[in-house]
Amino acid sequence: MTMVRVRYTKYDGGAHWALDARLLGEDDAGTWVFMPRGTVQVRPGVSFEAAADAVGLFPHDQPWVAWFSTPVDALRPISHQTYVDVSTVPVWTADGREVTMVDLDLDVIAPFDGEPFVDDEDEFAEHRVRYGYPDDVVALAERSAEDVLAAVRTGAEPFGSAWRPWLDGALAR
Repeated sequence: MTMVRVRYTKYDGGAHWALDARLLGEDDAGTWVFMPRGTVQVRPGVSFEAAADAVGLFPHDQPWVAWFSTPVDALRPISHQTYVDVSTVPVWTADGREVTMVDLDLDVIAPFDGEPFVDDEDEFAEHRVRYGYPDDVVALAERSAEDVLAAVRTGAEPFGSAWRPWLDGALAR
């Protein structure tokens, strides 16, 4: 089993979220990883364990990263099935052991029991000023959030069911 480091940064290059995940494989949509329940996720000043099993998709040429989770029990609640971080296009190291991207704050969230929505628009506005996002980065993030939200709402792949065999396969191992 190959482990990969997933590392999000902020626009200024500072550390953001980091975690280790199991490499599952690749398809036309991108590279898939597995984050089992209990995986430790850290960022400066914060650390927590993932409440649910999830697969992540790092697309070849799209400015986002998607995570797909299954519901868990009342002791470990999770409210969303799909969580998409709007980011720069993920970049893999030459050895395939690490993937990095700049988190651009906006998130598209599809709850288990509600309509998908864009989250953290206030954080995006604040960081746009703090980090001095150039106009092209702002446009990229806003367009990506709109496009992903539309795809999640309609169930367009890879946001429909393409993730399910990856998660089922990871859980069967």
